[in-house]
Amino acid sequence: MTATAAWGATAPESGLNPMTIDRRTLRDEDVAIDITYCGVCHSDLHVARNDWGRSIYPFVPGHEIVGTVRAVGAGVTRFKAGDRVAIGTVVDSCRRCDACDEGEENYCREGVTGTYNSKDRIDGTPTYGGYSAAIVVAEPYVLRVPDGLDMAAAAPLLCAGITTYSPLKNWKVGPGSKVGVIGLGGLGHMGVKFAKALGAQVTMITTSPAKGDDARLLGADHVLVSTDKAAMKAANRSFDFLLDTIPVQHDVTPYLMLLDRQGTLCLVGMIDMMPGFHSGLLLMGQKAVAGSGVGGIAQTQEMLDFCAEKGIVAEIEMIRIDEINHAYARMEKADVKYRFVIDMATL
Repeated sequence: MTATAAWGATAPESGLNPMTIDRRTLRDEDVAIDITYCGVCHSDLHVARNDWGRSIYPFVPGHEIVGTVRAVGAGVTRFKAGDRVAIGTVVDSCRRCDACDEGEENYCREGVTGTYNSKDRIDGTPTYGGYSAAIVVAEPYVLRVPDGLDMAAAAPLLCAGITTYSPLKNWKVGPGSKVGVIGLGGLGHMGVKFAKALGAQVTMITTSPAKGDDARLLGADHVLVSTDKAAMKAANRSFDFLLDTIPVQHDVTPYLMLLDRQGTLCLVGMIDMMPGFHSGLLLMGQKAVAGSGVGGIAQTQEMLDFCAEKGIVAEIEMIRIDEINHAYARMEKADVKYRFVIDMATL
C-alpha cells in the first residue's frame, strides 16, 4: 500500500477536508497514474452528503480524472510511464456477462466497481476517487487522452461528456436529425456541442432567455424558451430526439408534446422519482421516454478520439482543491459555466 494525499468526507455533514488514503501496490494488470486534473460532478456532491443513502465513509469523490502514467504492472501492454491517460466512472466489472462482453461494462450484470464508493472486487478495499494525488486502475479500464486535447478541459468528458455522447450515438443522431437539448448546464452544454458535431440541427430548450446567446456560441442553431407557451405550441412535433439534462424533478409533459412521431425523450440528468404524465402523450405518435447512463470503455475512448478530431472540450472554471466546498455551494446554485475542474497540483 502507498499512502496518498486526498480530500474527502468523513460524514454527510463533514464537508470535504484533507486526508490520507491508501493506494494498492501494483498488480500485474495495474496502471499507476499521477492525477493532474479532476473534474467536479454533481454526483460527487450527492455521494459526499449521502443524498442517495449509499455512501461509504471515508469517501473521496472524483470520477473525471486525467493524468500521466507513473508505473505499470508486469502484464500491462498498452501503456507506459509518461502516457496521457484518463479514468471515468468505472474501474472494474465482472468481465464475463453479456454487457461486459459487448463493451457495455457500465451496465455489468453483476454491478460495476465505481471509481469511488465501491469495493475492490479482489481484496474488498474501498475505492477512492480522483480528488487525490494518484490512483491505481486495471489496464482494461484506463483510457488514452489523444494528443491535442487540453488535459484540464478534457477532464469533464469522462462523465459529462460520455453521458451526453452515448445516447446521441445510441439513438443514431446524425445529419438530418432534429435534436433538442433541454437544460444548459454541465451536461447540456456538452450535449449541444456533440449533437452539432454529429451533424444534427440543434435547439437549446431552456427556461432562461438569457442563456440563448451562450447556447448559440456553443453551436445551437435555435433557442426555444420553454416558459413561452406560444413558442412551445409552435414547436409541437418538431423533434426526433430530446436530450433531457435537467438534474431535478420536473414535468416532462411539455417536452413530450415537442416530439415528432416515433421520437424519443432521453433522461440523463435526473436521478429521482419522476412526476407522472398522461400515457396518451406516448401512444399518439409511438413516442418513447428512455434513460441513459455513461457509456462503456470502448465508447468512451471513441468519444475522446472524436473530441480530438472535432476540437471539442468542456467549458471549465479551474479551482484549487481548497476551494472545493465553495465550489459545491456554487454548483448547487448553477453558478458555474459549465464545469469545475480541480488543479491537483494544489493538493
